[in-house]
Amino acid sequence: MTAADGLTKALRCAAAALDKKAIDLVVLDVRGLTAITDYLLICTGRSDRQVQAIAQAVDEELRKVGQRPLAIEGLTRGQWVLIDFNDVVVHVFQKPVREFYDLERLWEHAPEVSLPEPLRSQALGFSSKTAAI
Repeated sequence: MTAADGLTKALRCAAAALDKKAIDLVVLDVRGLTAITDYLLICTGRSDRQVQAIAQAVDEELRKVGQRPLAIEGLTRGQWVLIDFNDVVVHVFQKPVREFYDLERLWEHAPEVSLPEPLRSQALGFSSKTAAI
């Protein structure tokens, strides 16, 4: 699978997460920084049910195109769900758990993927940073 395929997959995941109103969504390009995956998608849900709904929507969206996850962890608790699609790893957190693990700091050298429209506008609309302004 090529990097473009991984990016396409990451953007499909982002669209599914945003459809369930995920907040503070970022996609990081970790190619060259790790052999584990190519892209990390990190987002937040406001409750355990929303975290679960976001994760399920991502899983369902990729299954539509024949992509099954290698693993899904944390779905029953809804605090932090990790979905491993090999070249894309999705992290759906509740805010306190995301702040505690601070994956963006861990991967601070990874460039953030610029989301295409309309995903970019949708992500900005679901940002806790813009909501505070």
